[in-house]
Amino acid sequence: MSGMKSGKTWAALLLLAALTALAGCGGGSSTGSSGSGEEAKLTGDGWPGIDQAATRDAEGEINGKNASELEVAWSLPSKAQSTYGAYATSPVISNGVVYIQDLESAVQAINLESGDVEWTWQSESATQGPNGVTVADGKVFGATASEAFALDQETGKELWSVPIAESPLAIDMAPGYNDGLVYVATVPVNVNSEYQGGGVGTLYALDAKTGKKMWTWDTVPKSLWGNKKENAGGGLWYPPTFDEKGSMYFGTGNPVPYPGTPNQPWGASRPGPNLYTNSMVKLNAKTGKLDWYYQQTPHDLYDWDFQNPPILASAGGREVAIGSGKNGIVTAVDAKSGKPVWSTPVGKHNGHDDDGMLAMKGEASKIKKGEVLPGNLGGVISPPAASDKAVFVPVVNGGIEVTPEQTLNNTAELQGGMVALDIKTGKVLWEQEYPAAAYGSPVVMNDVVFFATFDGTVRGLDAESGGEVWSASLPAGANSGVAASGNTLVVPAGIPAAEGQQPELVAFRLGG
Repeated sequence: MSGMKSGKTWAALLLLAALTALAGCGGGSSTGSSGSGEEAKLTGDGWPGIDQAATRDAEGEINGKNASELEVAWSLPSKAQSTYGAYATSPVISNGVVYIQDLESAVQAINLESGDVEWTWQSESATQGPNGVTVADGKVFGATASEAFALDQETGKELWSVPIAESPLAIDMAPGYNDGLVYVATVPVNVNSEYQGGGVGTLYALDAKTGKKMWTWDTVPKSLWGNKKENAGGGLWYPPTFDEKGSMYFGTGNPVPYPGTPNQPWGASRPGPNLYTNSMVKLNAKTGKLDWYYQQTPHDLYDWDFQNPPILASAGGREVAIGSGKNGIVTAVDAKSGKPVWSTPVGKHNGHDDDGMLAMKGEASKIKKGEVLPGNLGGVISPPAASDKAVFVPVVNGGIEVTPEQTLNNTAELQGGMVALDIKTGKVLWEQEYPAAAYGSPVVMNDVVFFATFDGTVRGLDAESGGEVWSASLPAGANSGVAASGNTLVVPAGIPAAEGQQPELVAFRLGG
């Protein structure tokens, strides 16, 4: 996960799964509304994935027949600044209030109807995302680069803050919540967006009332496959999902160094499959006991995190968990056993999917030279959405080449797409391509799939056919997920990708 930047490739700024944190001091302050003066009411939960199964399937009245009536209802400028813009998150909507965290770690509660700010909590510990908040149990849970915190949902007052990460570790995720526990994980990066040896990504379960650490689960072994000086890996980029039987599911990040080092190429410093990187994992949510794991990419060479939160769904009478990541493969596994049910590549691939296995077997000489698709900025960077019939997958297409020094270089401008897969079989139902990368997560409402692309366009597609039913231009580029509730769509436009652009949070409503 490298933080490359190019004058020609704005998309390199937006590697959501590679965004790393800037460590700083925690704590913060809250300020009241200068708008309506009304406070949020303490009812309803708000999950980054819309629900605990991460379907991103929202309830409301927007549909294919009336989507053309969506107009700007309000917009809220953001002053937050970072290399990756103002936002890298999905807004959360609870009981008529929008909760959002910016990349300076500030959290705001915003009236969905009026756009008035109810309260703001400020922090001095910026993060470069992906980040965000979860609303549950009357609290707003979030994280800075180094600490997990809880705020009072009604006032924004800080209730607790707990240190979690120290260099070379950081936090880059919205917390998960289930049955009185908050879940936050570290990732193995330093303050300069670089990996250092010795970084073990660890999942923490915290008491939601106090922040007390209840248990931890290391996503990779502390031995780091025999080389703590150079190796690191694992961690979570997004909150876990939860079923009704007390289990949690999550995707994990990649191992490093990648592809390797000049002295130990193709991951030779980390022999074996490098569990539990690039995997979907199921744990007991109360105890942290491992139930099963499914590793999508053993011995990863190309920064192909399998990082997205698994979507929990019913597929032909079978309960499945559907994972995805930067390797550009969507896989459904049986939720009880962890055994694959179907697996479908999306976006552009050119024969490198099994390179890690070749290297692990000592057959690196068989790895084809030249461009690798997808690249480490490509694949499925953001969480998909799902209806009861289909999975809607945002795609980023762009390649890399491996240098003699065992580093990765981008080979082309990044483009995007949206692919619909049959939820029972994984069969491609339709796909659309776009000139700009689809970095943000889609949301489904009724028969429409909404999402934003990096060029600052928000679109609504017919869920059945993929045909466009509505689109609008944003005041800035977008690398964040969209949210929807009732008659309103909320879209963060966080990237000033052109001269004069201003990051804003924009609400579109039926009839404006």
